[in-house]
Amino acid sequence: MKIHWRIEKKRGNFRPGLAYTMELEEYERRLAVEAVNIRSLIPWIEAPNEPYCLPECHERATGWQPEEYHWLTAPFFRDGRRTGYIRLPFRESNHYPEVAQSFALLRQAHEQVVQQAWSWQPHCETGTLDLSPEVRRTIAAKVTAQRMLSF
Repeated sequence: MKIHWRIEKKRGNFRPGLAYTMELEEYERRLAVEAVNIRSLIPWIEAPNEPYCLPECHERATGWQPEEYHWLTAPFFRDGRRTGYIRLPFRESNHYPEVAQSFALLRQAHEQVVQQAWSWQPHCETGTLDLSPEVRRTIAAKVTAQRMLSF
């Protein structure tokens, strides 16, 4: 699975936005792996629809601690691709290590599922059944007798 992300923030009191894309490799799609879901380390912020956060409000308030975290889900094998957008909390440092850590956790969980699916070997089995020798002898004798009498 390839994961690409980009964090962009405007100058000023604007919150940054995280845009991401996840794409499954073709072999992962052929394995029909399930879409794993993890609780990320990315905090859920109050009023995520507001692109700004003023000083002493929401995550910029003194002593703010996140109560919830975003969930990240790998793409479903039929789709093979997932895109998403998350508004991140305002930070003066513009440092968001939890983004890379969260995607690494998702990749790790996804790789476990891929390895497990890969371990299930393909299988092909064919068979043929015919009349048993006992039934064949019984029927053969009756068929032969009928043919001889029908002339």
